Amino acid sequence: MARTSNVIPIIPAPDAAGDQEQALFEVRKKIYPRAVSGWFAKWRWTLVWITQLVFYVSPWLSWNGRQAVLFDLGARKFYIFGIVFWPQDFIYLTILLLISAYSLFLFTAVAGRLWCGYACPQTVYTEIFLWVERKIEGDRSAQMRLDTVELSARKVALKSAKHAVWIALSLWTGFTFVGYFTAIHDLGREIISWSLGPWETFWLFFYGLATYGNAGWLREQVCKYMCPYARFQSVMFDRDTLVVAYDEERGEPRGSRSKKADTKALGLGACVDCEICVQVCPTGIDIRHGLQYECIGCTACIDGCNQVMDRMGYAPGLIRYASLNGVSQHLGWKEMIRRVFRPRVLVYSTVLWTIIIATGISLYLRVPVKVDVIRDRSALAREVAGGLIENVYRLQIMNTQETPRTLGITATGIDDLKVGGVTLPVQIGPASTQMFTLNLRAPAESAQKGSTRIEFHIVPIGPDGKANPEEFSLHEKSIFFKY
Repeated sequence: MARTSNVIPIIPAPDAAGDQEQALFEVRKKIYPRAVSGWFAKWRWTLVWITQLVFYVSPWLSWNGRQAVLFDLGARKFYIFGIVFWPQDFIYLTILLLISAYSLFLFTAVAGRLWCGYACPQTVYTEIFLWVERKIEGDRSAQMRLDTVELSARKVALKSAKHAVWIALSLWTGFTFVGYFTAIHDLGREIISWSLGPWETFWLFFYGLATYGNAGWLREQVCKYMCPYARFQSVMFDRDTLVVAYDEERGEPRGSRSKKADTKALGLGACVDCEICVQVCPTGIDIRHGLQYECIGCTACIDGCNQVMDRMGYAPGLIRYASLNGVSQHLGWKEMIRRVFRPRVLVYSTVLWTIIIATGISLYLRVPVKVDVIRDRSALAREVAGGLIENVYRLQIMNTQETPRTLGITATGIDDLKVGGVTLPVQIGPASTQMFTLNLRAPAESAQKGSTRIEFHIVPIGPDGKANPEEFSLHEKSIFFKY
């Protein structure tokens, strides 16, 4: 079925050439994507299952007696299985964004909009909502007939059932999303007891409304008009990028014919002009007009066209994954793959893997304890019994792991410098931050007047009570004063 549009016309004043009609803007006509099966459809639904299993199941997993994946904004702790991130680890969020950006650049340069067609939440939830719509209202033809008939009890029942399922799925999605920031078991109990806080309430309904609106109503409009990726993707494409391509040389001139017709005698190409490729497209475009920014690379048109080619007894691949050079130069699959390894792809790959490897090494070597030293500025220095000069310090120690720590603290920089005011070694609980007030004392003859640079040393203490600097050793500089 051809895609048509309603328009709001502007009718200018008549001139010598007569009345002219010009479209001011296009009114959206609902798209009814036809269900399709095939190799690519199976892969697309595999990604739908994988992404949704990860999203919906992850908050329910447990690790060390707590939620395995939890971004606890109130406590300023991000738990990802066995790793705990703190605000001081913000650099890792930056690195994650860089990895995501370079991955997007790399995948786009190699094979177009793979992310959009297979893993983007908009695509995934639209696929799920379309599946619900087909199960309740029927296939494409049944949906179109239902929308054109007058209001009836059957129509109200079907529409109500569809939207009820959509709303339930959207609210569950919103609940799961909030469950990543508020422990999901506590969140469930708060909902059951009607004691949900304002923050959780807002985001549950906001995310649910966004899912319902984007996947149920806006659909292709998000991809065509709201998503910025559709607008700048062309800068990452070149003629060797693998995209969904129509083989115009093989398909044209298009036209209908019987299965037994002689296409050469009729002067026709392989395209039978069935418009299946248009009917299955979730954005409603005609891929036979060439690559368009509205194409999200979902490959539904490839599966649909291949089914028609199979029924007609023609070779598949009239619409296929290929580069523009591959189609125009009749390149084989191996030749197109060899052209994938071109300079821009190699640069993206090198940068991406460098960042990933460096991040992996950084996480592996990450010291599980962080220390900040703060001098007590209320009293820079004072003389105490025994002719000793005393300075007071506050040590903020952060244990980033979920096991308790025993730490030894020493200081160097002045002869006979002693640590006091705190019971050594200090104990710090799992995944916690503690402040310790301690003092450093040195003989008056050992410390010079003015300021002297000193250094605190923090090392883990093993079960045998001995220092274990091989595991890690922290060194924090400070100043010791004497008047």
